[in-house]
Amino acid sequence: MSEFRIHHDVNELLGLLNVRGGDGAEVYIDLLQKNRTAYVTTTVSAHSSKVKMAEHSKTPEDFLRKYDELKSKNVRNLDPLVYLLSKLTEDKETLKFLQQNAKERSEMSANAASSTTTSYSVPATSSKMSMQDLEELRKKLGNVTASSNVPQSSEVIRKMLRDRHNKKNLTQPNPVFPNWVYDRPALIGDFITSPTPVGDPVVAIGTMPLAAQEQALVEDLLYVLIGVDGRDITAQPVLGRQSRSFIVDPSLDMSIKELVSRILPVASFYSTITRFTEEKSSFEYGQVNHALTAAMRTLMKEYIILVTQLEHLHRQGTLSLQKLWFYIQPTMRTMEILASIATSVDKGECMGGSTLSLLHDRTFNYTGDSQAQELCLYLTKAASVPYFEILEKWVYRGIIKDPYSEFMVEEHELQKEKIQEDYNDKYWDQRYTIVQHRIPSFLQKMADKILNTGKYLNVVRECGRDVTCPDAKEVLYTLKERAYVEQIEKAYYYASKVLLDFLMEEKELVSRLRSIKHYFLMDKGDFFVHFMDLTEEELKKPVDDIIPPRLEALLELALRMSTANTDPFKDDLKIDLMPHDVITQLLRVLAIDTKQEKAIINAEPTEVSLSGLEAFSFDYIVKWPLSLIINRKALTRYQMLFRHMFYCKHVERLLCNVWISNKAAKQYSLHSAKWFAAAFALRQRMLNFVQNIQYYMMFEVNEPTWHIMENNLKSASNIDDVLCHHTSFLDNCLKDCMLTNPELLRIFSKLMSVCVMFTNCMQRFTHSMMIDSEMKRLTLEHGTMEGSSASAERTEEAEKKRLASKFLAEHVDALKSDSGFEATISKFDSNFSTLLLELLDKLSIYSTNDCEHRMINIIYRLDFNGFYTERLERMAIERSQKTAA
Repeated sequence: MSEFRIHHDVNELLGLLNVRGGDGAEVYIDLLQKNRTAYVTTTVSAHSSKVKMAEHSKTPEDFLRKYDELKSKNVRNLDPLVYLLSKLTEDKETLKFLQQNAKERSEMSANAASSTTTSYSVPATSSKMSMQDLEELRKKLGNVTASSNVPQSSEVIRKMLRDRHNKKNLTQPNPVFPNWVYDRPALIGDFITSPTPVGDPVVAIGTMPLAAQEQALVEDLLYVLIGVDGRDITAQPVLGRQSRSFIVDPSLDMSIKELVSRILPVASFYSTITRFTEEKSSFEYGQVNHALTAAMRTLMKEYIILVTQLEHLHRQGTLSLQKLWFYIQPTMRTMEILASIATSVDKGECMGGSTLSLLHDRTFNYTGDSQAQELCLYLTKAASVPYFEILEKWVYRGIIKDPYSEFMVEEHELQKEKIQEDYNDKYWDQRYTIVQHRIPSFLQKMADKILNTGKYLNVVRECGRDVTCPDAKEVLYTLKERAYVEQIEKAYYYASKVLLDFLMEEKELVSRLRSIKHYFLMDKGDFFVHFMDLTEEELKKPVDDIIPPRLEALLELALRMSTANTDPFKDDLKIDLMPHDVITQLLRVLAIDTKQEKAIINAEPTEVSLSGLEAFSFDYIVKWPLSLIINRKALTRYQMLFRHMFYCKHVERLLCNVWISNKAAKQYSLHSAKWFAAAFALRQRMLNFVQNIQYYMMFEVNEPTWHIMENNLKSASNIDDVLCHHTSFLDNCLKDCMLTNPELLRIFSKLMSVCVMFTNCMQRFTHSMMIDSEMKRLTLEHGTMEGSSASAERTEEAEKKRLASKFLAEHVDALKSDSGFEATISKFDSNFSTLLLELLDKLSIYSTNDCEHRMINIIYRLDFNGFYTERLERMAIERSQKTAA
């Protein structure tokens, strides 16, 4: 059982029991995980548990009757459930709690039922019901009872099964027997119930001598044993799945009647088997049931031969009632077992794998009775042949041919092209799935391997290659499971190797992943320098104004000008402009299945349009079958990592541009102002923060995690291991890059926003200072210009002065004094320091409480000289004091 299944089941159980508070589900989950075994332990001895439950039951007969009924229907996990219930009866405290819980639930159900209205209105008790009302009520109650108790006819069941099969096989509908097969009851071989024929009155058998009575009864029994009514023994009509009963002339001598009553069960068994074989041999009930009925008919031939031989003895006058009883006894056990199996298959509505499970369980239950076990083994082998034929095609060739929906693996119509289109598409998980009730109990442990074996071969087959397992041998049912288990394991290892070699060598999976890493994890530095230089002006525009073909052309140019030109898969890299910025996208993903999901999805979009840089991302073209590994979900994870790091790189470039412009601004008179030094110091702190975050993500998260995945891929034995390692790599990168924690993500987003706002402010002010200096220079030069030869230059300089004045009027109104700008810088410094301390504090908490030790490296890098240590310690003390209070 998977860890997720344990979590789900424990939470469901606590919810049903209405358990609130306490230690919570985690305690029970840990306890179950520590005490579970690595092997299947569902086979338990239910006899003692059944006896114990019957002793504790108020109505033991009803309990045992229900148990036998469920057992006859081949209900799975019945014995483990009874075993669990018997253990619960020993725990008085748990039993008391369950009784109280049941009482509360029944009261809630009663309250809910009392609030609803019934379909029929009954007159008040004070008023008398008329005969008409009474008759109408009787009819309504009779109709309801009849509709709930009368089983569906065989014709209705066949039509329902036929429609279900034809819906799945539209191009090849299943064959159908002609109607006359069902309309002519004489062909069935069972008793034909008809009115008593009109003829001469017959002398009562009780008036005849004993010898004559015996001879008459022997003749009647020989008819009844092959499904024909006798003169003094007649069959009763049956309804649904009832056993056949008989009426014997009441005037018959008691000694003879006793012997007849011992022989008649064989006739009842014959009737049950005949009806079963006639019904289940129809195409609608599948190949397994058809093979079972064929095997039963083979066994019935011996019975018919025996009855024929007895009839021959009767004609010779040497067959007495005692001899008939003597000859029929050995066959009686066989007929009883066949009838029991037929009844169980019929009651359980078994088909395919469920029929084989029932036969397998019966075979094991008859251990110690060699004759009965041999009989059941013969039936199981015969019935398993068509099932194993489907199994062989699946595990040896990856082809599933199951027209009657009997096989454990079910195929669903899904398009593999959607893997690259739909984020939620689950082609690998949902194209072929396991249907639990179709798994034969003797293949339960191998179900996952059977599923994966066929899936692996099917992938290679869909790529145009014909594959067949070289060790293919016929799979036969045997009580020694190891025989066919070894065959399935050989096929599994072959299929795993074929698909893995196909992806790794022919399709170059690792090279593809390395190519994706070059671009999405930004390990091609020169390419990104070229690309960001080329697209800087284009990405500054609003996303609606960007021309994608132009960006594609610039991407192509950057690829050709850098070392990425050596990448054979570079042409699969494409441009993608997303509808949300990376923070919004991440928060929407993290909000899935949470209380905030509806609020975030239904939130109104912001009026501020995205810039090209905020919407920019890469995309990658991946074709089948590599799209199984690099599917849309994986590419979306890569895109989130890329957009996060790309934006950090953009912020770093902005801060570096501020540093360049500050170098030029130092020549002006304002370089001595205090706020200028404060701005320089703040810029350097921001740059240090952004560069260290980038270094951490690229060299302490992405690279080590990539090398771990690369080593794991070398030792992977099948495609599921590859999927697991690749998914684990992406999940670890997202988690360690702080992209899976909404709290850390919001703080980091605010820090990036503060850095961007600071760079914009500094660039505007530096630009305004340069324009102011340029205006002074123009004023000085204007006084020295003379004559008509300088008129053109004066006109040009006047235009420059006008534009400069306009720029200053727009941007420098708020910065008229040194004190005003000094307050702005101080505000930026305060916001940045507060957010950075908050980020470091949260990282310290998560690295300690959640054992995310890699995140603590960010604290060591940003607080390398202990600058923030004292304040972080003070915040930790305040937090502990609040917790204690």
